[in-house]
Amino acid sequence: MVGQRGQAHTLEAVVAALMLLVSIGIALQMTAVTPLSASTSSQHLENQLEKTANGVLASNAETGGLKDAVLYWNTSSESFHNTAGDRAYYTEKPPEDLSLGRTLNRTLDARNVAYNVYIYYKTEDGDRDRQRMIYRGEPSEHAVTATHTVTVVGSDRLRKEHPQNTGGRVDQTDFYLDNSTSGTDGLYNQVRVEVVAWRI
Repeated sequence: MVGQRGQAHTLEAVVAALMLLVSIGIALQMTAVTPLSASTSSQHLENQLEKTANGVLASNAETGGLKDAVLYWNTSSESFHNTAGDRAYYTEKPPEDLSLGRTLNRTLDARNVAYNVYIYYKTEDGDRDRQRMIYRGEPSEHAVTATHTVTVVGSDRLRKEHPQNTGGRVDQTDFYLDNSTSGTDGLYNQVRVEVVAWRI
């Protein structure tokens, strides 16, 4: 009798252990980790990348480099200076003449990070439009975005190939930005510079 009870307890223990192993196996299959799965580590990297992109914009805004980039326009070719082919924007590294270009090259390109730079602005009709400045492909689903606002006034001047050299006044020149304010207090347009960055 005692032997039968011992066998029954042993059998119960084996069945319980098997059920536990099966449960763990099913749980692991349902939560399988793949190289593309989000994790604490990848989220940390994305947060770092977002901070870096925001830092690039903020530091260039402080030194005037962000406005230089917005105004770095060639009215003859209707494109940013020295773009390739018939595109108005850059598809490779931005020029080192630009402070924004140098900073992007040092901080993002050096870390194998791809990025696009867009300039959003208000049109005369009050709509929002977008001008590509740098376009290097379709962002991944883990891309991060950083933005900074730049105010352009009518007396600002377009930048030539070397941004320290200036061209015509914004309010007397035909370029991609519209005068969206009808000259209110000299304001010409408020633009939002956006960097979309993702790891390659």
